[in-house]
Amino acid sequence: MRRFLIALQFLTILPVPSPKRCEADDLGRSTAWFPLVGLCIGGLLLLADLGLSLLFPRHLTDALLVALLALITGALHLDGLADVFDGLAARGSRERFLAIIKDSQIGAIGAVALILLLLLKYAALLAVPIYLKRATLLLFPVLARFTQVLVMTNAKAARSDGLGVCFLSGITSSQFSLAAACTIPLCWLLGHSAGIVALCLTVAWGYGSKRYFTHRLGGISGDIVGFSSEISELLTLLAITAATTLLTRYL
Repeated sequence: MRRFLIALQFLTILPVPSPKRCEADDLGRSTAWFPLVGLCIGGLLLLADLGLSLLFPRHLTDALLVALLALITGALHLDGLADVFDGLAARGSRERFLAIIKDSQIGAIGAVALILLLLLKYAALLAVPIYLKRATLLLFPVLARFTQVLVMTNAKAARSDGLGVCFLSGITSSQFSLAAACTIPLCWLLGHSAGIVALCLTVAWGYGSKRYFTHRLGGISGDIVGFSSEISELLTLLAITAATTLLTRYL
């Protein structure tokens, strides 16, 4: 429970009680609970959808849900996405890339990437079939937080400072196994075949992004974890819609 509260406190702005003690490796060990925190976030989105859909048409409800997701998470990972795109656009050395993503200011490329991602996430949520929407609201935050665990497991730190170092120093394969044991059944229970397709796509994305940034930078950082998570949310929404369309069209 202590490590779950640490994970919930880090990944959201929800007013949860602070643990009475926090050991050096607790941040890394708390990652085992990341998918469950994602499920809690999805539950809040589901409750919001139940209320908002009584008042507004679907397109406005879905836009408000995207905004609520950013609010619940404190836009933490959106900031990482913008920073990484600024770093990718710079086309410089490893040191230049790391300096750019460490800078608190967002450049033009990062701002454009942020806007496009939010628009695509809204459009992708709107395209999810209505009978799968509420299951999807529960599932896509889970897969995004599982991607964070996947990217951090057995990864090296790109730099010696930052919050990412604290997570990487404490995470082990056990945390990944526990996170996977939570995520895989949820994918089947909530999304069935479409959920498994979304899982496979996000796993491929997580491994691919970790490998790319490890080769490019020698490791990963907290911004890269946030970047991978945001793209994973979008990929999950797209995968569920695409898989459902193909299954209903050809089977």
